[in-house]
Amino acid sequence: QVQLVESGGGLVQPGGSLRLSCTTSGFAFSRYAMSWHRQAPGKERELLVAITSAGRSTNYVDSIKGRFTISRDNAKNTAYLQMNSLKPEDTAVYYCNARFVTSIKDYDYWGQGTQVTVSS
Repeated sequence: QVQLVESGGGLVQPGGSLRLSCTTSGFAFSRYAMSWHRQAPGKERELLVAITSAGRSTNYVDSIKGRFTISRDNAKNTAYLQMNSLKPEDTAVYYCNARFVTSIKDYDYWGQGTQVTVSS
C-alpha cells in the first residue's frame, strides 16, 4: 500500500522556520521524483519545488527562492522541505508528491497535506 505522510507543519511567527517531512512507503522511493506543493485558501494548488531521483532540484516559484530548500534521504524513503524566513503569505496546506513516469504509465502519489500557518 502506497503511503505518503507529511509532518512538521504548524503555527510559526513571521521570520521563523519549519522543516516539513514526507515519509513514504509502498513504492520504490529512490526511483521517484519528489515535489512539494501548497494550496492556500481560495487558491489553486501550486507546485513549489521538485527534486529528481538523482537529487537535482528545481524551484518553480520566485517567492520562495532562497528561502525554501527541498532534499531527500533515499535510505529513509523521506523527502524534506526546509522553509526559512517564513511570511504570512506562505500560509497554506503543504502537500508532497511522488512521480515516476514510464512510456506505459505515470505513477503519481499524493500525501494528505500538512497545515502551515505563519502568523504573529
